[in-house]
Amino acid sequence: MSDFKSDIPKRIAQMRENEALTKPGLDFLRASAIAEYSYNYHWMDRPIIQYPQDIVAMQELIWQVKPDLIVEMGIAHGGSLIFSASMLALMDMEEAIQAGKTLDPAKSHRKVLGVDVDIRAHNRAAIDAHSMRSRIEMIEGSSIDPEIIARVQEFAKDYSRILVCLDSNHTHDHVRAELEAYAPLTSVGSYCVVFDTLIEDMAEDTYPDRPWGKGDNPKTAVWDYLKTHPEFEIDKDIPDKLQITVAHDGFLKRVS
Repeated sequence: MSDFKSDIPKRIAQMRENEALTKPGLDFLRASAIAEYSYNYHWMDRPIIQYPQDIVAMQELIWQVKPDLIVEMGIAHGGSLIFSASMLALMDMEEAIQAGKTLDPAKSHRKVLGVDVDIRAHNRAAIDAHSMRSRIEMIEGSSIDPEIIARVQEFAKDYSRILVCLDSNHTHDHVRAELEAYAPLTSVGSYCVVFDTLIEDMAEDTYPDRPWGKGDNPKTAVWDYLKTHPEFEIDKDIPDKLQITVAHDGFLKRVS
């Protein structure tokens, strides 16, 4: 068992070359996205609208990075905010146990900051009533509005270890603007995670009622952003390990 973690890179490399695994994975993604597969899951009783594999990946990233601030673009029902807040609570608990100190579970320096253009009243009420609420802050407004960007940047000044998640409007221009505004908040060694890059791998007519699609989506925004931002690299091991993920090419690690 001591080799369990150290053997992961070798397993991932083998999986990466295994077409009998990778092709069915992509086929499942295409079929499941149309079937709204990700709408079946909750975290602590709030809809999270994520694939279980991506939830596990984010758990691993958060535990690895140990952020004191998680910035999330896109709130929806609040499940992702609740998930992130619960991970921060677990880190607080672990530190208290290791230090042999008592912990007030309602108080923490660690925070999750969520931004959404429309925080609907019933969703806000449910988040406000949740046990994880003390670790959550919310801002309503467009994530690419200069005033909102300034508010997020000002909030982030009090934190030293920051992880960023982009999961709001999925058009190329919107995500590209979010990357310029928020990716720089990412701490060295941490990640800016761009969700729903899978749109680029879907059929042309998959999103007829949406402003995004093939050639105009988060993945194309990531590719364009990285042309002029060498401080970030795509971590391909994460999606290649998951196989089932909406974020191929979306796990951006800040390396400098």
